Amino acid sequence: MKGKGYTPIDREWMTQALLLAEQAGAAGEVPVGAVLVKDGVAIGEGWNQPISTCDPTAHAEVMALRDAASRLENYRLPETTLYATIEPCTMCVGAILHARVSRIVYGATEPRAGAVESQLRLTDMTHYNHKIDVLGGVLAEECSNLISNFFRKKR
Repeated sequence: MKGKGYTPIDREWMTQALLLAEQAGAAGEVPVGAVLVKDGVAIGEGWNQPISTCDPTAHAEVMALRDAASRLENYRLPETTLYATIEPCTMCVGAILHARVSRIVYGATEPRAGAVESQLRLTDMTHYNHKIDVLGGVLAEECSNLISNFFRKKR
């Protein structure tokens, strides 16, 4: 589902993810942020850090999953919602599936590498043993503008 049916709570958490994305941008990373929420509480946060950590897997979503798994001392994160400013890529969707996240809420689509809606639609695949609810388009314009402005300044 794209952009419809989101709640004020979804908007609030996406705003938090945008703040994390701004932190990434200020550090010279592509400005993407993510927050993992369970029972109304942020249990994990992340922002893009592949450049600063020399780690190609240090995407915002993966960093939020790592943070939450460490805090909860469990690699499974059921009954959680991951808020990400940009549609997750293939790697991130795989990690989200393995962590058993229940719901993904994202802001802007990622036309080239998005693996939820734009390209592979991995969350629609029926062969996985875990199903994830998806909502896209939450604060899409704000999320998209953050990325666009970042790259405009780089050029």
